[in-house]
Amino acid sequence: MAAITPAVAVVFAVILGALVLFATEAVPVDVTALGVMVALLLVEPVSGAFVRVGLLDAPVAVLDSPQQGVSGFASTATITVLAMFILSEGVQRTGIVQILGRKIAAYTGDDEGKQLGATIGVVGPISGFINNTAAVAILLPMVTDLAHEGKTSPSKLLIPLSYASMFGGTLTLIGTSTNILASDIMARPEFLGRGFGMFEFTALGLLLSVVGTAYLLTVGRWLTPERIPPAADLTAEFEMGDYLTEVVVREDSPLVGQTVRTTMRELDYDVDLVQLVRGDRVFIEPLGPKTIRAGDVFAVRTDRDTLLEISDSEGLDLLPEVEVDESELETPAAAQTLVEVVIPPGSALLGETLVSANFRQRYDATVLALRRGGDVVRKRMDHVPLRIGDTLLVQATPDSLERLDRNRDFTVAGEIERRTFRESKIPVALGIVAAVVGVAALDFLPIMVAALAGALAMVVSGCLKPGEIYDAVQWDVIVLLAGVIPLGLAMENSGAAALLADAVVDSAAALPPIAVLGLLYVVTALLTNVVSNNASVVLMVPVAFEAATRIGADAFSFILAVTFAASTAFMTPVGYQTNLFVYGPGGYRFSDYVRVGGPLQLLFAVTTTLGIAALWGV
Repeated sequence: MAAITPAVAVVFAVILGALVLFATEAVPVDVTALGVMVALLLVEPVSGAFVRVGLLDAPVAVLDSPQQGVSGFASTATITVLAMFILSEGVQRTGIVQILGRKIAAYTGDDEGKQLGATIGVVGPISGFINNTAAVAILLPMVTDLAHEGKTSPSKLLIPLSYASMFGGTLTLIGTSTNILASDIMARPEFLGRGFGMFEFTALGLLLSVVGTAYLLTVGRWLTPERIPPAADLTAEFEMGDYLTEVVVREDSPLVGQTVRTTMRELDYDVDLVQLVRGDRVFIEPLGPKTIRAGDVFAVRTDRDTLLEISDSEGLDLLPEVEVDESELETPAAAQTLVEVVIPPGSALLGETLVSANFRQRYDATVLALRRGGDVVRKRMDHVPLRIGDTLLVQATPDSLERLDRNRDFTVAGEIERRTFRESKIPVALGIVAAVVGVAALDFLPIMVAALAGALAMVVSGCLKPGEIYDAVQWDVIVLLAGVIPLGLAMENSGAAALLADAVVDSAAALPPIAVLGLLYVVTALLTNVVSNNASVVLMVPVAFEAATRIGADAFSFILAVTFAASTAFMTPVGYQTNLFVYGPGGYRFSDYVRVGGPLQLLFAVTTTLGIAALWGV
């Protein structure tokens, strides 16, 4: 077995620290990845300083050079993933997926089985050709609308949406950033010297898609909980009955003559003024400049105790006979003023609060409630740091909602009527994606070059405006990739990968190669369910290669097993971005992913292992 040298010990310490930070999300994953990169770059100079003061005999080196430490930013995987984000955005801006969604809605009606089948059947193939996180972001409004219009719980459709996007990601090389990264690592001279072909593992991806779809339509459908009851009224869905009330301003109220902004600044209560009714006119945000008059009727968000307190001190009378629901909060000019807004991966609001983001003033919108998984926060929301998948119940004007829908920091869980798409560019965008796939599949161009050319073509053809390409890229994913790639290099350079491979081989000494293959799949899958999928593939591809070499097995098969395991994390919401994305909109609990995803993970472990053995051998 390889020795534990100082370099190996340092690399293991960095890995352990990274795994803890990835699992706990104490800081964003891209910040953790940057920390990994910086830590590796500091090892040699810091250890050199220790040598000079007599604390070490020799400096410790885990990277060949500082250039190797920042090589992730110049990696073909990083550049390819960046270009694929732009390609995905070009397709999204045409509105083709939304058009497809409307046709599907007309077909499915209120049949839950049809809705489920359509959701899986659409997101899977799409995820094979555009980033699967982007596919879920595009389809989330469609699926949510399907659920509401068909009187189905969104919970029954959103976990399948996430899982099916992972199935689709296994169909092609460009389906996920994980595939692209694994291919880039595999192509290094110290490994196989070549990457994956565009459709090299499509047959296995199709097998998993069929097995996964059958599971979700049968056992998975039974196991998927109905956390959010079917409800056409969003106030009922968020259980706002005890938190939304109407009050009228009395003649003797001290608030008369003050602006709403001044009143809200001076009132030291957890209360929001949601809507103002003055005679036959209804006003919503921006309410700040409005001067309060006697007889004004306000819809307010607060709890009962606070409401009673402010009504006594501020001269307000409750109107208990009026039930404030979604129809009550609609304006006469437009029916849609209340929507769910989801915080997507890559949003600039991650880690911000409603106060620090200046949400109300910036977007002329009021947040009535926040749902995180199965928990709904209806009071003191202003100082809660926002996370991926947080779902906000927002009240705003149609113009403000349209602005929110156009903003890349939000995903509106429902189609906005007046959103404009470049439908005339649909054939062009699809042609560009087809050309990228075609030239890469025929090896006419490397995938990185083809993807970059396609990204440029999206702009030149008018599918995207130049300024939109920067919003299209999920920069946290790019930084994550760039930060963790040097960790794989450090594992190889230090001998840490060889040591881990020895441990795997020794622990499975009495097992046949196919069982070791399955063991590596399970280990990678468990790791991916706790940390980032890209971090998992960086850690495990070198181990898989070393393990295969030691037992005389097919290294390609072992690397492919690790790649597929890292692309399919079903058992936790944090294991894959799409799982976390649907966590809030579906109202799920952490245990729901274990309940639905656990059997599926086991099924995929068996299917992937046997499928690889049958198609490529072990």
